Amino acid sequence: MQLKTYQIDAFATKVFEGNPAMVVPLDAWIDGELMQKIAQENNLSETAFFVQKDEICELRWFTPLHEVDMCGHATLASAYVLFECMEYEREVIMFSTKSGILEVRKEKNHFIMDFPIQTIEPCDISPKIEQAFGVKPLATFASMDYIVIFEHEEEVANVTPNLAILKELDLRGVCISSKSEKYDFVARFFAPKYGIDEDPVTGSAFTQLVSYWKEILKKDEFFAKQLSARGGEVSCQLKGERVEIRGEAVKYLEGMIEV
Repeated sequence: MQLKTYQIDAFATKVFEGNPAMVVPLDAWIDGELMQKIAQENNLSETAFFVQKDEICELRWFTPLHEVDMCGHATLASAYVLFECMEYEREVIMFSTKSGILEVRKEKNHFIMDFPIQTIEPCDISPKIEQAFGVKPLATFASMDYIVIFEHEEEVANVTPNLAILKELDLRGVCISSKSEKYDFVARFFAPKYGIDEDPVTGSAFTQLVSYWKEILKKDEFFAKQLSARGGEVSCQLKGERVEIRGEAVKYLEGMIEV
């Protein structure tokens, strides 16, 4: 069986920036175990698969180790493939996912994703988190991931976490964040238990981060930076219980796989 594939750098204005995702359009769903093996073979933080069904596109995301309930950059990458490579004619793509309907529209070079905001709950600072980062955070919150707030941007930028300890935590991953001089805030994201030591740009993390920073900064629009080696800038705007996440994308690779 041959499958068309696209590798897209999401939250990027040129190749080798942002977060790469592999996108595999399907005529019909294939076995989940096969999709997981393809994601493992690709060895990117996410591989997205979608099937078009009339006005709805069903979308699923896989890390090298597990299927996940939400992924921002692979949704952006999938929208890029539909709009730019497959001549999708509707103005808005409606993705049906494990996180409900996620809409994406295109405005010039930007893709605007409509995601649900994730509520966060304060929690005690885990000794494992403090041990993993070697820095005592200001606060820790739990949601889909742990949200760990540091006082200084330099701590977020320079810390080298103990991934073996982070792998023992019970949630999907850990997102660390702080205020920034240039941006509203900065962040980094680690999910070693899902096969992602550090994710370059994590759209889904921003659905949680805005819940914290809206209270601290008293605003509903944010311009943020994920401080990975590749890096990526993310614009967010709160819309009630939803958040619009805006970014660009570029195509790196188009090919065919045989499975």
